[in-house]
Amino acid sequence: MSSLVKCSTIFITKPHCSIYGVMSVFMAPEGLLFIHVCTHVFYSSDRLYFATLRSKPKSTANTHYFCTDDEFIYENFYADFGPLNLAMLYRYSCKLNKKLKSFTLTRKRIVHYTSFDQRKRANAAVLIAAYAVIYLKKTPEEAYRALISGSNASYLPFRDASFGNCTYNLTILDCLQGIWKALQHGFFDFETFDVDEYEHYERVENGDFNWIVPGKFLAFSGPHPKSKIENGYPLHAPEAYFPYFRKHNITTVVRLNKKIYDAKRFTDAGFDHYDLFFVDGSTPNDVITRRFLHICESTDGAVAVHCKAGLGRTGTLIGCYLMKHYHFTAAETIAWIRVCRPGSVIVLSHRCNSHMDSEEAKVESHASSET
Repeated sequence: MSSLVKCSTIFITKPHCSIYGVMSVFMAPEGLLFIHVCTHVFYSSDRLYFATLRSKPKSTANTHYFCTDDEFIYENFYADFGPLNLAMLYRYSCKLNKKLKSFTLTRKRIVHYTSFDQRKRANAAVLIAAYAVIYLKKTPEEAYRALISGSNASYLPFRDASFGNCTYNLTILDCLQGIWKALQHGFFDFETFDVDEYEHYERVENGDFNWIVPGKFLAFSGPHPKSKIENGYPLHAPEAYFPYFRKHNITTVVRLNKKIYDAKRFTDAGFDHYDLFFVDGSTPNDVITRRFLHICESTDGAVAVHCKAGLGRTGTLIGCYLMKHYHFTAAETIAWIRVCRPGSVIVLSHRCNSHMDSEEAKVESHASSET
């Protein structure tokens, strides 16, 4: 520690218990960024660090190093590279909690290190900063401020799942704010989170769906006329979803793409079904947006929304609901939906963002006029 220069200090408090901590940012002479977190009740001081290193270090008698760059890997669609999904954030949090509570590591500094690969570094930064938000009760701004203190502190922003130049950047702070907002509204709780279920159903062969708001919104890939394997890709008929939908009180299905299956297959099974088509890569007009909001506000059960892949159009309309009813910003909305369902809000996401911002103002005005 004598070779490190302290740059800043941020104090944190964990509510509901007498746990106080401090997060400090240190800069080593060689330009390495260390984020230091110490919680004085459960852990001795100088316990947890985040570092960007050029080579793999060896653990010593006083320091335990670990890296997750090759453990938690983002499965890209095109040129996208993150953020990592909710299951990976959960597994990282469990891993870090276990290390901090380990008897054999009690007297050791624990260093989560990452490489200078800008994509891996950005994902690693979100993991440890999100951990600070979730478990250390830091605000997104406090966690992000620690990450950017000192030199060598810029991070590559995330991009949408497309090729070519990216015209809309999603920052680490956006991700932290989206996760924090979701946490405040009870969208997830790692004490009860079923990671096996999440990882099972996100796979294409098992349905390709994710909850965005548990008990309210499920995003899924568009059903097909028949369940079959086509060119190595599993396709699912409407009936494949019935058992899960019924078990989880999903009563309404909204289709945003062109008609591929007969809607009667859902309605005959007791589900409400609505068609709100708009072109892939575009933004929904006011009529579609308001009708979607009305449908979702009028149903007592959960709503399953799909387009072709259940990513772009699906994320856009669910996002409008999040902004109206939960007061997410456009950036927070995109961040949270991508953490839940990677690759969401794609193609012309900058236009989607602008649309979401304008729609946010419209739905707020509409909500005010109703009161």
